Amino acid sequence: MPEKFRIPTPVSYLTSCVAWTTHLYTATGAVFALLALHAFVAGTPREGFLWLYAAVVVDATDGWLARLVKVDQRLPSVDGVLLDSIIDYVTFVFVPAYFVYAILLVPPGWNGLLASAMILSSAYGFSHRNAKTADYFFRGFPSYWNIVVFYLYAASLPPSITAGVLLTLVVMVFIPVNYVYPSRTPTLRRLTIFLGLVWAALMLFSIWQVPEVRRWLLVTTLFFPTYYVLLSFSLYRRRLD
Repeated sequence: MPEKFRIPTPVSYLTSCVAWTTHLYTATGAVFALLALHAFVAGTPREGFLWLYAAVVVDATDGWLARLVKVDQRLPSVDGVLLDSIIDYVTFVFVPAYFVYAILLVPPGWNGLLASAMILSSAYGFSHRNAKTADYFFRGFPSYWNIVVFYLYAASLPPSITAGVLLTLVVMVFIPVNYVYPSRTPTLRRLTIFLGLVWAALMLFSIWQVPEVRRWLLVTTLFFPTYYVLLSFSLYRRRLD
């Protein structure tokens, strides 16, 4: 039916409020990003990472909530996907890039270059029309810079190795390998979510220990990133075959 002849779906005041509240919940991620940035500027990394953790919690749950209450039908004038992408760019890219620029130990003179490379490569990744595939995969490294910089900071690696890791991931943004969308990729979805929840609990404990994260705990938390990468590469290779 032509767009001009469609009859709008009736929306009650209550359902409209629910839809607006859901978008507001998504938007709190930007507030958490602001608080994280302020904490990093103030020289309190633990508080900064805790606020970024809160932003990840929102990002991990707002999509499920939006689908549950059908916000796209109840509030079609607001693009929830666009809102989510804007906030993800701030929390997953911009704030972590500032952390690299101002705090993370890299070789002298490289902080601005690395932070800029993160921002520009991820701008390309976020704006690519196929950034997310129809079968729920991310195209290229999905800019999990907030997680990467935490591990690099907590591990206290030599500056040259830290820079090498960041540059490698910048390049991987442009390589069209598909990565698992943790909450939506169908293959092993329940296992991925379960392991992700266990990892999230351990990460909260790890962040609470900043700046002195116990080495055994940090190494233990790597089980999920390892699982995530291996699953992503395995599924991508299967798709090529």
